[in-house]
Amino acid sequence: MDAILKPPKAGHGAGTGAFANLVVDTDLIRKYGGSGPRYTSYPTADRFVEAFDAAAYRHWLRNRNVGGIVRPLALYVHLPFCDTVCYYCACNKIVTRDHARSAAYVDYLGGEMERVAAELGADRSVAQMHWGGGTPTFLSDAEMVRLVGSARRNLGIEAGGECSIEVDPRRVTDERVALLATLGFNRISIGVQDFDPAVQQAVNRIQSVEETERVAHAARRNGFRSINVDLIYGLPRQSVEGFSRTLDLVVGADPDRIALYSYAHLPHVFKPQRRIAEADLPVPEVKLTLLTMAIARFEAAGYIYIGMDHFAKPDDDLAVAQRQGRLTRNFQGYSSLGDSDIVGLGVSAIGKIGPVYCQNEKELEAYYARLDDGELPVLRGVELSADDLVRRAVIQSLACHFEVSKESISIAHLIDFERYFALELRELALLGEEGLVEMEGDWISVTPKGRLLVRAVCMVFDRYLRNERSRATYSRII
Repeated sequence: MDAILKPPKAGHGAGTGAFANLVVDTDLIRKYGGSGPRYTSYPTADRFVEAFDAAAYRHWLRNRNVGGIVRPLALYVHLPFCDTVCYYCACNKIVTRDHARSAAYVDYLGGEMERVAAELGADRSVAQMHWGGGTPTFLSDAEMVRLVGSARRNLGIEAGGECSIEVDPRRVTDERVALLATLGFNRISIGVQDFDPAVQQAVNRIQSVEETERVAHAARRNGFRSINVDLIYGLPRQSVEGFSRTLDLVVGADPDRIALYSYAHLPHVFKPQRRIAEADLPVPEVKLTLLTMAIARFEAAGYIYIGMDHFAKPDDDLAVAQRQGRLTRNFQGYSSLGDSDIVGLGVSAIGKIGPVYCQNEKELEAYYARLDDGELPVLRGVELSADDLVRRAVIQSLACHFEVSKESISIAHLIDFERYFALELRELALLGEEGLVEMEGDWISVTPKGRLLVRAVCMVFDRYLRNERSRATYSRII
C-alpha cells in the first residue's frame, strides 16, 4: 500500500532530493525495515579498535590542517548525569541525585580542554558546540558558566557560532533558559518522547505538556533561533489514539525541527530497558501505523523529511544545507556545518579529526584516571583506510541527499566506480527492481519509496557488514 505525501519534483544534482516526494510503502518497510546502523559514522563505532590510542589522536590533532585544508571545528561535550532514569534510554549516563558530582566533572572537562588545545595549536576557533547527555541541565548555573568559560578560553567560540543544548524541561526554569541564552546558546532540543500519561508511566518519565510548552516559549522569548523536539515511536503502552494527541500538541507548538526515533528494545545491551515489559510494546503493525501517521501529520504541517528520523521546516538550516549540498551526518545527527572536524570531550564522547574517529573512556573513573595521569582519555578509535574513505563518502551522500554521483566519487577518490563497486551495483539492481533506488547514467538515486529505508540502501556499501552479517546490536530501521 502506498501513501503519496508530496508531489514529485524531477531532476538530479546536489540538494534536489530535499523537496522531492516521499512515498510510504508499507510492504517494502516490512521487507527491508530490519536492523542496521544509523551511519552517524562510517566505519560505525562498533568497529573502533583500542590499538588507536592517545598518541594517535595527538598526531591527528596536531596535523589536522596539513596540506592547507582547513575544516571548520566543532565541539561535542558529553554530560552524563541524570537524576532519574528513563527506561528506554540507550545513552551513556550516570543516574545520581548527588549534584556535587558534576562539579568535579566540570573540572576534569576543563583539564581535557587544555590538553586538546595544546595539541591543536593556534588555529582552533569553534564554529559549532553541542552539549548532550545524559542531562546537560543537571549542571548548576555556576557550573554551566564555568564550562562555557573553559571552552572560550581554551578553544575559542566564534561570534554567532551555532551553540546547541539538550534539555529536560522538567528541570529547566525560565531563568535557566535566559542564562543559556546569555552564555551563547541559540539552539535547544527538548525531549518529549510521548505525552500520553500511560506511556510516560511505563518509561518512568512523567512530563506535562505545560512545562514543556513553557520551556519552548522561554526559548523563543530569549532569542533561540531553533527549537527541536524529540519523539519516540514504539514505546510501551503506546497507542494510535494517544500518539495522535501527542502529534497534535507537538505540531501545534510549531518547533523548527522534529526528531522521530524508532524505539530499539535491546535489554541485553541497555540494562534500564529490562524494566520495560515486552508485552507492553506495540505490535509491529501498530508501530508502523504510528510512523506513517506521524509522517503524514508532519508533511501536512509543512515539514521537510531530511532523512533518517529528522524533519525540519523549509527555512531551517538543515533544509537549506540539504538544498545547497552542504548537509552532513555525524554522531549528533545531521549538521549544516559541512565537512568539519569534531572534538569530543567528556566520558564516552566521540570525535572526528580528518580521517580518524576517536572515542574517550566510557567509564567515569577510567576517564578521570587518564586525565590524572596527564594523558588524553582515549579508549579507542580508528584511522580510515582509502576504502573506508570512499565508502564513507558514498554513504554520506546517500544519507544526506538521497543520491550519489558516480563520477564525483571516482574523481575525488581516484577509482573507477563501476569496477570498484561492481558487487554493490549488482545488489543495488535488486533494490531497483523493488523500487527503492534508480540508477540512471551517472546517478544513483534513492526513490521516494526508498527514502524511509535509506539505511538499508547505505548498508549495501558497508564492507564490514558484508564480511560479518551479525546485526543483533543494531536498532531496527523502522
